[in-house]
Parts: sequence; C-alpha cells; structure tokens
Amino acid sequence: MALIVQKFGGSSVADRDRIFNVARIVANTHAAGNDVVVVVSAQGDTTDDLIAKAGEITHDPSQREMDMLLATGEQISISLLAMALGETGCPAISLTGWQAGFHTDRAYTRARIKNLDTERIESELSKNRVVVVAGFQGLNRYDDITTLGRGGSDTSAVAIAAALHADLCQIYTDVDGVYTADPRLVPRARKLDEITYDEMLELASLGAQVLNNRSVELAKKYSVNLEVRSSLTDLPGTIVKEVTDVEGMLIKGVAKDKDVAVISILEVPDVPGASFKVFSLMAQKKINVDIILQSSGKEGHKDVIFTVPLGDAETALALLEENRQRFGCRDIVVDKDVAKVSIVGAGMQSHSGVASRMFEALFEANINIRMISTSEIKISVLIAKADADRAVNAIHDAFLN
Repeated sequence: MALIVQKFGGSSVADRDRIFNVARIVANTHAAGNDVVVVVSAQGDTTDDLIAKAGEITHDPSQREMDMLLATGEQISISLLAMALGETGCPAISLTGWQAGFHTDRAYTRARIKNLDTERIESELSKNRVVVVAGFQGLNRYDDITTLGRGGSDTSAVAIAAALHADLCQIYTDVDGVYTADPRLVPRARKLDEITYDEMLELASLGAQVLNNRSVELAKKYSVNLEVRSSLTDLPGTIVKEVTDVEGMLIKGVAKDKDVAVISILEVPDVPGASFKVFSLMAQKKINVDIILQSSGKEGHKDVIFTVPLGDAETALALLEENRQRFGCRDIVVDKDVAKVSIVGAGMQSHSGVASRMFEALFEANINIRMISTSEIKISVLIAKADADRAVNAIHDAFLN
C-alpha cells in the first residue's frame, strides 16, 4: 500500500462530467489499496470571475478581503468532488486549507507556508477516507485566510506530499506532461519522459505554466517523487526528478513569459550604494526582480535597468518616483511591450555554442534582442512582445527539430 497525493487543476474539475472523471481516477487509486490525498483548484475560470466581481465593487480592494473572496473557489471544488466520490461509493471528506493544517505568513495574496500540521489529514486517512483538500489557501497567525498566489495549489500538493512522506505526488493537468514548448504554440513540441528538478524549476520560473515554480522548489528540497500527467487520458506523464540523462538532450525546453516589464533608471550617479538604494526598495515591497543590467560608468553616471512582473510595474514605478531624489537620476522609464524567451537544459553546461545557436535563430527570424541573462542551465533574452511567438518557434526549430 502506498500513500499518493493527487492534485487536479481548475480545468480538470471545470464541470460535472470532469468532476466525475476526477472522482473515477481517485476512486480507482484508492480501490487499488492506496491512501489518497487529493488537492483541488477552483473550477475553470472561477478565480478570474471572483476577481472580476471584486472589480465591480472597487478598483483598489483590500488584499485581506481578496483572500477571503478567492478562497471560496477551492471550497466549492472540494465539496463537489467529495460528493462525487461519495456517489461512486468511495469514502471521502473535504477539508479547507486551514482544516488541513496550513499555517502561513502574513503576506496576503502571496503567502508562504510556514508549517503544516498533518494531524487532521492523518486522522482521516486512518479511517480509510480519501481526503480532499482545498489548495492555494491557509491561515496566518491572526486566523485570517491567506492565499498562496497563482499556481498555489501545486505548492499545497507538494507540501502535503513532503510532510506525509508520500510515495508519489501526481500533478494532473489538461496536458499529458511537460513539453519542449507550449504545444498550442509550437505544433512540433515533444513530450518529455523525464526532466530534472532544476530544469523544471527554470522552465516554471520562465513562463512555462505546467507547474508552479514554488512547488518545484519544495519537491527538490524534500525529494518528492513528482509526476505531471493528464486527467483526460491514461497516458504516462513526465517524471520530475534529481538526475536525468544529461547527454540525451542539449535543450529540454523553450519558454516564453509576457508577464514582464522593464524599468530603466537613467543617469544615476556612479557612486557606491546606488544599486542598493534601488533594490532595497523593491525588496521591501516584495517585488521580484529578474534580469538586471547596469551600464558602465560614463561621465560620472550609469543606467540601472531591470525587469519585474508586469503586475508589479506600476507599484515599482510609484515607489521609485517617491524616492527619486535619493537616486539623483535624470529619468525613470517603464516599458511594458516586452517578453522574455528562454531556453533551458542541463546539457548546455558541457556544450559550447549554445548561445550562438540561439542568437543565430533570432537573427534569421529578424528579431532584435534587448537584454540577455544567463545561468548554468538557461539563457533568457528580452525581446518585443509582438515577436515572442515567432521567437519560440524559431528557437525550437534550431534546437529540437
């Protein structure tokens, strides 16, 4: 007998038929003699619909109240799935995030898990019940509901798998695994049989929407056996693990991210501490900064250029403008018409010429590169948003066809 955690995304429970399809998968897993914990997202576009409802009331909602509102989506899903399991003859009970023991920090809308008390989950498993848990949510020290941010149900599932030392954590989606690129954008994209934690983490962080990057971090940290597979077919999925055949594929995937903005702080005095003043402000507001470019000093000044998530651009700009005198800069400019396209692969550590081939593909497609960022297993370029889809296809053809 194994302990298996199964997570189902919003599209997998979008309507009655899909809920009963999920119930069939879960019931079969349980009938095979396994203990099963199921983590469920809100149905279909429920979260977006709830955000729209808040927008009908106010353009500047309290983050606390947004968490109170958005948490209701998962509660609908867990209760309906528990009912469907009951209809199939499979004993089940639904638990909210806080009933399941998720304790988080105070950061509304983007909370992080501080600890997970699994006593209630283990108690229900001992009664031979399937435990259906609301993903994406928890409770902070003030007993306020918090949410974990977009993709937080993945994080909830991996956290439970880690805390319970589960034998397997399966992430069910509407695609049958991790592909070399988005198959809706690149028809020639291929499904991967396996991928390393590090490669998956990079892809998730760079715009691939199969897994949430925080969930991959947790899986790597606690060596969770992770599988990505489809809830709509019985085909094998993609295994995410520590080591794969590095020599097998030079590049594992191409990802794009249009949720990017570039902030340029022009003609900052070229003195010690200038960059610290900028990025300490970003850190105070918990704004994630990605690519950073600083020009060499010229005539006593330099430019500091960096990227932030598109949704944080206005907040970052307002913060910088408030502190403009501290920087002594000439101007602060935001460009939202950009996209980040990246290649990821552990194999590039031992192969030369990878960057050259990527840049050649973009040159042949007549796509201009604005910024470049690299690590041991990824290369990212910033380009015009209108060129993003063409860039992904051109790079995929260069490496993976």
